[in-house]
Amino acid sequence: MSAPKPDRRPATAVEIAALGSAVRLRIIRLTHQRPMTNKEIANHLDRDPATTLHHIRKLVDAGFLEALPPRRGNRGAREIPYRSTGRSWRLDNPGSGNREVAEAVLQAYLAEVAKVDFTDLHQSRLVVQVDEAGREELNRRIAEVLDDFASRPLDQGEPRTAVYVSLYPGE
Repeated sequence: MSAPKPDRRPATAVEIAALGSAVRLRIIRLTHQRPMTNKEIANHLDRDPATTLHHIRKLVDAGFLEALPPRRGNRGAREIPYRSTGRSWRLDNPGSGNREVAEAVLQAYLAEVAKVDFTDLHQSRLVVQVDEAGREELNRRIAEVLDDFASRPLDQGEPRTAVYVSLYPGE
């Protein structure tokens, strides 16, 4: 049985601005399954912690990340873990019609796939010929599959799989 489709809504200006960064999109994905501290995120992204904290604050302000209760780190320092709220997935395709967000999505994908062993990368490319109704059906059916998988409960022991789908005018 298919999971119910999440209620979608247009993104606000603050949300669009927050999603217009490949680094922020990667932070949302990194913190989806398990909370991470600023230092953990910065290390994973090979970024400066101060710069990463700037991105984290933008995501918190937009409601895409939430700060969890502080914890003590290895040396007793106070650490704040952050977790994705999943809110970005409930937006009505903010990258459609917004060049900055669309470019950030592509750049996030390229940065993530650059770390993958190409033998683990399963890709396909296809050009189909469909009318407007067919294109809308294709978009709807892909969205249904993605919504179904996105709504499944997270299991900390299972490996994660990233998905990047792009529909564009073919030549």
